[in-house]
Amino acid sequence: MAAAVALLLLSALSGAAAQVFPPWNGTFPMGPGFGGGSSGGGGAGSAAGTTGVPAMFVFGDSLTDNGNNNDLNSLAKANYPPYGIDFAGGPTGRFSNGYTMVDEIAQLLGLPLLPSHTDASSGDAALHGVNYASAAAGILDNTGQNFVGRIPFNQQIKNFEQTLDTLSHRLGGASKLAPSLARSIFYVGMGSNDYLNNYLMPNYNTRNEYNGDQYSTLLVQQYAKQLNTLYNLGARRFVIAGVGSMACIPNMRARSPVNMCSTDVDDLIIPFNNKVKAMVNSLNTNRPGAKFIYVDNYAMISQVLRSPWSYGFSVTDRGCCGIGRNRGMITCLPFLRPCLNRNAYIFWDAFHPTERVNVLLGTAAFNGGNDVVYPMNIQQLAAWQP
Repeated sequence: MAAAVALLLLSALSGAAAQVFPPWNGTFPMGPGFGGGSSGGGGAGSAAGTTGVPAMFVFGDSLTDNGNNNDLNSLAKANYPPYGIDFAGGPTGRFSNGYTMVDEIAQLLGLPLLPSHTDASSGDAALHGVNYASAAAGILDNTGQNFVGRIPFNQQIKNFEQTLDTLSHRLGGASKLAPSLARSIFYVGMGSNDYLNNYLMPNYNTRNEYNGDQYSTLLVQQYAKQLNTLYNLGARRFVIAGVGSMACIPNMRARSPVNMCSTDVDDLIIPFNNKVKAMVNSLNTNRPGAKFIYVDNYAMISQVLRSPWSYGFSVTDRGCCGIGRNRGMITCLPFLRPCLNRNAYIFWDAFHPTERVNVLLGTAAFNGGNDVVYPMNIQQLAAWQP
């Protein structure tokens, strides 16, 4: 969910302390690798070679972008420090201090970290999957246009078609590719920007054209068509990530003169998520050869915000890196000094969670219960037999 305030990225401003937290007592599974320092995620070694998933393909926005906007004429970029301060490769384009949620999922599936579409020009580079996510992208093509360059979901699907052509040539034809594609995971997380950087933006006319219910219906109808396109291209195992709660992100708090969360934002998101979950149920009924699962990011992040101490977090109301009230008025600028105790923070910048939260969410999506991932988790999806 790239932020509108990134339009202010016009000037640059001038070692994480390792911490170990006690075991959490919440409902999320405890994932290893939360102790601080550089990215390690949750141990890929425990799952490597056991899931049978040959590849993962990722479609989304800045929550999962790993560098697809780097070469675009775009204001939605994160390929500069301090982004990536806890990532072994430094700044890559990830809107995080380290791992994203899909990085953790890839590790738990026993896969390497995925290349961006920009970096996956060869068949060999794409053999284990590709990340097509783009900051500021949305379900609708016009979402995020304030940022100039971005890759909407429709274009991300077209980029995937390019990858299919490359892989088909590399593997000796579409018939040889199809079985591996059917066993691969397709992670899709869209919708945040369709609210933050479309419906809620004053320079868009969207709110005058649709009320909240009409707009969520429009989005989900388009979303279903896009997922059906992926299905027709050979995708069979889908992970559909719901939009997380945005009422209390630092930027929303920064807009309030009394540091309050903006419940109006979540009043829009909740109906959208409910319709996405209904869409998942419908697709499961009408696509018996495929399986769609819904990751309830809204429920997960809301639980962390309700009981942060249970998960080892002590700072909930501001970003680790940013400027102004709640470090959320202007997001993380180049070479801005971030907080030292990043593991204590829920939010990395004005809009995005820290690596610890990303790893937590990825682990919960991988092996959590039906209260957070429905009707099965990613580990079960990997083992699912049509």
